[in-house]
Amino acid sequence: MEYRYKPNGVCSYEMIIEVEEDIVKKVTIVGGCAGNTVGVSKLVEGMKIDEVIKRLKGIPCGYKGTSCPDQLARALEEIKNNIK
Repeated sequence: MEYRYKPNGVCSYEMIIEVEEDIVKKVTIVGGCAGNTVGVSKLVEGMKIDEVIKRLKGIPCGYKGTSCPDQLARALEEIKNNIK
């Protein structure tokens, strides 16, 4: 199933996340630092949602207190809560 998430406090402005059961199938991050967002997207594909959250939640970007990886973890938490 495809989910769309509007991140807060970061340069990216949309995350399109495809999940199947508890596996991240595809992530597209619109906006932000292209090399980093594409890299993170490719690294998490095929991973279980809980593992992605565990690895990415709380990562800051400079002084922002959040980051695109952190926002992806937050999006996955929302998705996980809606799947149940």
